[in-house]
Amino acid sequence: MGFIRAVAAAVLLVVLGQAAVVTENGLPIQWDKAPSELSQLPTVDGVIQVNPWDYLQRMALYKSMINSTDPYMSSMGPGEKESPLWSLPLQLGWKLKSGRLTDPSPGSSSTCGLESSEPVCISPQSWYACMNYYLSVLPFLAAVQTGVAGKGETQLHIQAPAEEAQDYCSSYTDCSTKHPDAMTKWETFFQSLQHINNSDDTDFNKKDKILGLLWAAEEASLQTASLACSERQKLYSSPEVRFGQGWLSSAAYVAASHFHANIEKSEKYMAPLPSRVLKESDSPPKITDLSAEENHTLHILGWMNSVNQLLGGSLVNLWRRAMCSPQAREKGQGLLYDLILDPKFPGTSLMAILTEMSTSC
Repeated sequence: MGFIRAVAAAVLLVVLGQAAVVTENGLPIQWDKAPSELSQLPTVDGVIQVNPWDYLQRMALYKSMINSTDPYMSSMGPGEKESPLWSLPLQLGWKLKSGRLTDPSPGSSSTCGLESSEPVCISPQSWYACMNYYLSVLPFLAAVQTGVAGKGETQLHIQAPAEEAQDYCSSYTDCSTKHPDAMTKWETFFQSLQHINNSDDTDFNKKDKILGLLWAAEEASLQTASLACSERQKLYSSPEVRFGQGWLSSAAYVAASHFHANIEKSEKYMAPLPSRVLKESDSPPKITDLSAEENHTLHILGWMNSVNQLLGGSLVNLWRRAMCSPQAREKGQGLLYDLILDPKFPGTSLMAILTEMSTSC
């Protein structure tokens, strides 16, 4: 069974080559160009100036977090590409490649968010950039506050966007005051890493605990961001809004299964994401200039979100109940694989499968 799944994954990666571009030389887009040390960023009077509206500087925040937490991630497996934090810069790269970091305002002439801009900037008006802010700046500030990242760097300043967008928090105190739940969960994640890594527990259980804390923090950030960024989402077409809502709601399933979002697995799941912003005339799963895999992903994310809304949230609740043990969560990851990546998987059987799983908890 494992061999068959491995072969299927290899075939999918070949087929999905025409879909979204997620990596560059096996790493996030422009990863090699991002500063490796925070000390390489501009300084004013000895204070490091972090501009999260510069694409490479936002990538540098991820680089700092991944590099500083790698010593505590041995339970994830050998090598430098196993950290579950890799999915975050990979998503930012997909957003750049697919044109989702640009200003969606009607009539906007801004080139910000285009890969061709120099330097590559990020539009504060982009809903996707706004959502990512809460998954980059907030965890980074928590990592620095807990002493995990930014060691030796005396002072850091997060720059506000040049445009009129005053609703972004820009310091640890500011973000903790405005978004206490998300910041607390990120601090708990970073504070717990060394203790879990040094414990006598098995690697399987260490991995599950770390992933549980990480996904709790990511979900808290997404919940905060969905409220803070909601006005920006209204600037997109109806099909793009539906995709965004489906993409956002899918995080609940991924989080409950404690998905190990290393580079290989993240790339596999992200490759069939739409490679461009959807237009008003787009109607998945019949968008002619998108691949069959992209159309399937758009369809299944929309279907899962619609069914969950129709059932008053009970699909997500049933999924969460079914993910009641590390073994069940591992099975859940396989189920997600089939549901999202296999067009032949009968989605209508999902409720029956989850009901059976939850009753055996």
